[in-house]
Amino acid sequence: MRAIKHMRGRTVVLATRDIDTDQIIPARFLTSTSREGFGKNLFHDLRFHADGTKNRDFPLNHADARGCKILVAGNNFGCGSSREHAPWALLDYGICAVISTEIADIFRNNSLKNGLLPIVVDEKTHAWLSGNPGVELAIDVTASTLTMPDGRVVRFPIDPFARFCLVEGIDELGFLQQHLARIENFEETRSWTP
Repeated sequence: MRAIKHMRGRTVVLATRDIDTDQIIPARFLTSTSREGFGKNLFHDLRFHADGTKNRDFPLNHADARGCKILVAGNNFGCGSSREHAPWALLDYGICAVISTEIADIFRNNSLKNGLLPIVVDEKTHAWLSGNPGVELAIDVTASTLTMPDGRVVRFPIDPFARFCLVEGIDELGFLQQHLARIENFEETRSWTP
């Protein structure tokens, strides 16, 4: 996982409410446990028609969405079944952060564990972002802040341990491995057996 302390990027808006993990990455594409390659099927059934042609009405298919790193999503984004493939697909496509008024708990946790930043903002901020696609935002993970184009700073909640892991570029296993010497010492010197 790469360390994420600060990021800048343009937004693309997908205002639809209740986008579930099967819409993010349909189950029929879950054929690998590698994190790579899922981006091409991100939002597949929304991005493409049944005949395989692009749905020109879908926001990610618009020319001005190319290179956007921040997805402004509708309420209750990432609901549905638990699948790490959903954040993998977003990351593989080039999305580094998702902003919404509500992000489903399991999706949020899977995102944080895999290096995708889920940001929950207030309704007023979300409404402005939804109405102004393509704006550039600055995100400071360390300070848990989002800087709007007019300079206004919006704070967002993030679990302190998850923030630490994102800033350090490690997952939970990496965190434990940082303490391997202490763990081994404990195992060798404890006076009781399990």
